[in-house]
Amino acid sequence: MLTGGRKCKICYIFTAEFERMVNLTTSYECKVDTKGRLMLPNGLKKELAGVLEEGFILKRSVFYQCLEMYPRQEWDKELSFINKLNRFKKKNVDFIHRYMAGVKPAELDNSGRVQIPKNLAIFANIGKNIVIAPQINKVEIWDKDLYEQAISDGAIDFAALTEEVMGDQENDLV
Repeated sequence: MLTGGRKCKICYIFTAEFERMVNLTTSYECKVDTKGRLMLPNGLKKELAGVLEEGFILKRSVFYQCLEMYPRQEWDKELSFINKLNRFKKKNVDFIHRYMAGVKPAELDNSGRVQIPKNLAIFANIGKNIVIAPQINKVEIWDKDLYEQAISDGAIDFAALTEEVMGDQENDLV
């Protein structure tokens, strides 16, 4: 902070970027209409305030039978990371082919709905009842039954997973 209450240029840039960070935290149960449109819940719209007008990217999940919906700014960050891959390595090109397969831009219509493309709905087995699950900077869109199965998977010991993933953190989180 400069004297007189004025902010330095770096402070303005940092503040603007911080205010545009996407940190999604809430799950929602929703319905998809017969035309494949998803009405975004008001709570999610509030969490996405400031980035709604930029639109979204819908894509298949790498690990699960669900869709991922990225706010455009978060997708751009993802692409900048992927764009650093050496395209003279076949495995990198193969990865990019598969990662980008089915990627579709999406925008809210005048009624606040997002159209889920048919091919993506088929991939994720999206029916009428869905769950929108937060993944911090993006959301996953799940068929409700598949979501319930995934989070209650008895093969995963969540306590052990938590310890393995979070237990080795350099800084104490609590």
